[in-house]
Amino acid sequence: MHLSELQCGNHAEVVSFDSGERFYRQKLLAMGLTPGTSFKLIRVAPLGDPVEIQVRGYSLSLRKAEANILNVKKVVAACDNSK
Repeated sequence: MHLSELQCGNHAEVVSFDSGERFYRQKLLAMGLTPGTSFKLIRVAPLGDPVEIQVRGYSLSLRKAEANILNVKKVVAACDNSK
């Protein structure tokens, strides 16, 4: 699935990158979006560009072109039954 298929508040994990422009892949890797990295979709602009995610303790805004090369899987948060 692609980042654009998630809804605000969803948690996901980076699985891989689509083949595309090498520049975008390198840029995403440099920003910490490596395979296996978890993140949360914070908000999406009204026209879908940009999207804001929270990853590794900071907020990151991505344009559609950058976000569309990310392959992600949705992660379901575990319930806290300690109460």
